[in-house]
Amino acid sequence: MCNVTEILQPTKTVRKVTTREGVALDIRLADEHDEAALTALFAQVSDEDRCFRFLTAAPCVTSAQIDPLIHTDHFHTESFLAFDQATGHPVASALLACDRAMDTAEIAVSVRQDYRGKGVGWVLLDLLSDEAHMRGVGRVISIENRANRATIELEREKGFIARAVDGDPALVMLSKSFR
Repeated sequence: MCNVTEILQPTKTVRKVTTREGVALDIRLADEHDEAALTALFAQVSDEDRCFRFLTAAPCVTSAQIDPLIHTDHFHTESFLAFDQATGHPVASALLACDRAMDTAEIAVSVRQDYRGKGVGWVLLDLLSDEAHMRGVGRVISIENRANRATIELEREKGFIARAVDGDPALVMLSKSFR
């Protein structure tokens, strides 16, 4: 079992939003002080979703997996944390990672198990797309395990187009162009 402490959000809100299901969120940039918050969050992400996100079946995320989420350059990479306004607890993480040429950005979203189906993923997918577009990126991509049907369907509903990943029949790449 992962060692998790209760984490409440600091007051560095970037965006306040309400999901289609009425969940009020404060979204802010993640930073080097958020390792405990991210550990707590990923302890409450389903085993299957954690495996999809980190491509490992480990019961806990490691510091090495969290490090890229808390040490970004705020240009090519950006990491966001979403907190439930009512409780102050972290409920989702979103990562944007642009290539050096700023042509393509890979995105990743993880949502706490008890917040899935409440519009949190929709909000964060929109946020990442907006951030990539504002940076001048031409397209965003998401590489998903084919078994991750819920995420693939969500991304398709948001205008992403799926195609096979050469050499790996278990994966699919979804992309959305801005140009």
